[in-house]
Amino acid sequence: MTNLSIKTVMAALLAGSLAATAGMPAFARADGGSVDPAKFQQGVEKRVEKALNGTDATQDQKKQIVGIMQAAFADLKPLNAQRAENRAAMRAALEAPTIDPAKIEQIRSAEMKIADDSSRRFTKALTDAGNVLNANQRQAFFKTWGDKTSGDHKHGPKKG
Repeated sequence: MTNLSIKTVMAALLAGSLAATAGMPAFARADGGSVDPAKFQQGVEKRVEKALNGTDATQDQKKQIVGIMQAAFADLKPLNAQRAENRAAMRAALEAPTIDPAKIEQIRSAEMKIADDSSRRFTKALTDAGNVLNANQRQAFFKTWGDKTSGDHKHGPKKG
């Protein structure tokens, strides 16, 4: 390959995938299955409740934040589908009899745009959620929201 090693391209795709889903569960699982929307909604509610546990957040604040996060995740669902298409396209491009660097760059560029769009949307949701809370509530919320050990979300294929 010209100027791009397979490891570099795959690392870029992995980084884009991680950025696109940072801090949130996906609607589609890595094993090709999908998440039941009702269970997904309950998961968002549970994660918000856990992040606000120990604060004096009101039920109205919790409801507002759940709504903000659910709307963000719904907006991100189509981007997750596009990411899956990009992964398949990249694999096909890398397994082709002749590697086309321009095609690979186009796929990589599309993946980075998705990562940027995802990051922008999720950052807006976190900002909107933060604006619902006072400073002490916000600090507690984001400390817990970002703690990977406290959330119920799992990344990667389902094991077992």
